Amino acid sequence: MSFSLAVEMKIPYAENITVTEDTLSVDLSDGRTIFVPLEWFPRLCYASEAQRNNWRLISKGYGIHWADIDEDISVEGLLSGKPSGESQASLKKWLQARQSEP
Repeated sequence: MSFSLAVEMKIPYAENITVTEDTLSVDLSDGRTIFVPLEWFPRLCYASEAQRNNWRLISKGYGIHWADIDEDISVEGLLSGKPSGESQASLKKWLQARQSEP
């Protein structure tokens, strides 16, 4: 005899974002606020304060986009504890491109 338990989880959406020098905090629609270390997202670590604060919610709040640094983070990824999956080579290329900007 085998049992199967299918649980449908409703992912909350983001309502507000705060980025500090070392933390990304996301206020969720279910009343929780989650905090993750900024070091999980190197592009946010290298961004200026103005760039960090220039975000918008995407996909009805299920994602966050920072246009200035080309960073997208999903609420689902944050809830599952997933840091950035960007490779070191990609990050290095992005940093080099930033250095050549006026």
